Amino acid sequence: MTDARPAAVVVLAAGEGTRMRSATPKVLHELAGRSMLGHVVATARALAPEHLVVVVGHAREQVAAHLAGLDAEARPVVQEPQNGTGHAVRVALDGLDHLEGTVVVLLGDAPLLTADAVRVLVAEHERAGAATTLLSSLVDDPTGYGRVLRDAEGQVLRVVEHKDATDEERAVREVATGVYAFAAGPLREALGRLSTDNAQGEEYLPDVVGLHRAAGLRLHAVTAPAAETGGVNDRVQLAAAARLLRDRLLQQHMRAGVAVVDPETTWVDADVVLAPDCTLLPGVQLHAGTTVATGAVVGPDSTLRATRVGEGARVVRSHVDGAEVGPGATVGPFTYLRPGTVLGEGAKAGAFVEVKASEVGAGSKVPHLSYVGDAVIGDRTNIGAGTIVFNYDGRQKHRTRIGSDAKVGGHNSLVAPVEVGDGAYTGAGTVVREDVPPGALAVSENTQRTIEGWVAQKRPAATPGES
Repeated sequence: MTDARPAAVVVLAAGEGTRMRSATPKVLHELAGRSMLGHVVATARALAPEHLVVVVGHAREQVAAHLAGLDAEARPVVQEPQNGTGHAVRVALDGLDHLEGTVVVLLGDAPLLTADAVRVLVAEHERAGAATTLLSSLVDDPTGYGRVLRDAEGQVLRVVEHKDATDEERAVREVATGVYAFAAGPLREALGRLSTDNAQGEEYLPDVVGLHRAAGLRLHAVTAPAAETGGVNDRVQLAAAARLLRDRLLQQHMRAGVAVVDPETTWVDADVVLAPDCTLLPGVQLHAGTTVATGAVVGPDSTLRATRVGEGARVVRSHVDGAEVGPGATVGPFTYLRPGTVLGEGAKAGAFVEVKASEVGAGSKVPHLSYVGDAVIGDRTNIGAGTIVFNYDGRQKHRTRIGSDAKVGGHNSLVAPVEVGDGAYTGAGTVVREDVPPGALAVSENTQRTIEGWVAQKRPAATPGES
């Protein structure tokens, strides 16, 4: 295999995709944490082309804006009117004068195609010295695909679209995937001679194959598995593609040393980073920007997004979004860590705890039934059950600071901005409205009042021993 650099990669992303039944342009529908276009652009960029051109049409502003976020160097080109795939490639090449070398054409709605498969296509194209090399697949049901027609010696003759094929031609199982490698000069010449004399009245890119054949130029074909080359035209196919991609990603991670207990219930986005010897239990979803370190265990039934999980940490039945879970820290069950949360080494956010934009120091614990918002907690501090850090006054958020080695009693309310010093204690049920100095004890001055015989007088039906 060669690492030859294509002169250009053209991505066709102008179609409307009416079968998606969606206001979202087809190529912007997502799987594994990226849009379909995002997957294709990542594949294209992995080839290091001199030029990367994306042809847009339907919802062009939205698609072009998305493309700019994906790859600032990719150039959107508008196809107007949308007169077929051949016309789209011609529009793409119009701004690339004096282009020489290999031109690769990819489809914006084929997110499963790997960079390795395209590298093989380019290598075989250049080895064969071909004018056109098409990527084909063998499928059980070729309905709707262009058929690859060969002569008795197996040489490629042409590609015929399904609507233009005879019954005999429709029986052919080898289909054109819409992915090609072309020699730039012969491609440009053939595009100028495409006809619209077909069932769709469009300029078909596959007709370049027949034109090159008629001109005596060399044709070549490379076959790839249908599981990599299939396109997405509706939501059923999108879900099927997502499962295939899920399986591919998990297999790669498992072969790299990650323990995935139940792949059927585990979903991992394309850019998730998993270290060897981490473990994913059933029901785990890891979304974009998440990393899990060696020895960490995530799950069961946990969803993480843009989260860093440190070595040996544990996240159980929790939702974690934009947080950092330090080495050896524990989260859950039934815990919600919101963006900006940082748990230090060995820290704990226990059952039914919500933490937002807060730092919990090394060895500190928020064990259960508490809300901590916009706070900084030092090391080795314990937050009692039922504690609430009130961070919002109706207009703006305020910070609470709790020092190291402090003990906040159960059912406390801390009204920000407030500070509890190192080693300080607060009594059960305390409402902390003022700073507590280091080493001090804060209690609320509410005296318990006991009324003897009140139940018998006021609630006789509840008197003990009576039914």
